[in-house]
Amino acid sequence: MRLDKFLCESTGLTRIQAKRIIGKGGVSVNGVLQKSPATKVTDKCEVVYDGRPLRSPGPIYIMLNKPLETVCTSLDDDYRSVMGIIDIETRTPLLIAGRLDMDTTGLLLITDDGKWSHRITSPKKECGKRYRVTLAEPLVDDAADRFAKGIMLRGEYDATLPAKLEVLSPLEVLLTIHEGKHHQVKRMFAALNNRVVELHREQVGNIVLDETLEPGEWRYLTEEEVSLID
Repeated sequence: MRLDKFLCESTGLTRIQAKRIIGKGGVSVNGVLQKSPATKVTDKCEVVYDGRPLRSPGPIYIMLNKPLETVCTSLDDDYRSVMGIIDIETRTPLLIAGRLDMDTTGLLLITDDGKWSHRITSPKKECGKRYRVTLAEPLVDDAADRFAKGIMLRGEYDATLPAKLEVLSPLEVLLTIHEGKHHQVKRMFAALNNRVVELHREQVGNIVLDETLEPGEWRYLTEEEVSLID
């Protein structure tokens, strides 16, 4: 693909604007400034414009290790939005496929593919989300059975879907749920007269958080990872 076309499709610039920017040395390919709009680029090229890496045209799939005290919305004056961490040019709005609370860390999937996002967030799809939970008090003995049968949350008319609880220690567990009610994990443990101290999402469906990503770091999903959500 020509560099000017790549720039247009990645940013929404017009062809005239793209040619002008390239001609002024505003775009690099694999670390080298390119001033010819006709420069050929492929999906494997690193194209940088205005200090930002551009992704080849097509759906975007991102894995972010969400840090503490960040929010999954752009409408908050007190805390940093995770969308400010994803510093890329896009032509279509990015969607968060399953939001996390401000004080919850871990795997966040971000995309502009609405259908793919829906397969994660729709309760009918029953896409599992696994959390590592640190608790204030030791669990009651029958906690796993109660989670497996569904927990009745305060203010709800129906119990939660069956959830899998794995006890790692008296104060640390893994919990896999298949829906996303408001503050669900915290409310489930509150129903057992316990309190969540720390909450970290490790896995969504079959996509596992990349252990090499530090809090606040992100990368694009591989094609194989994208295909794990079906």
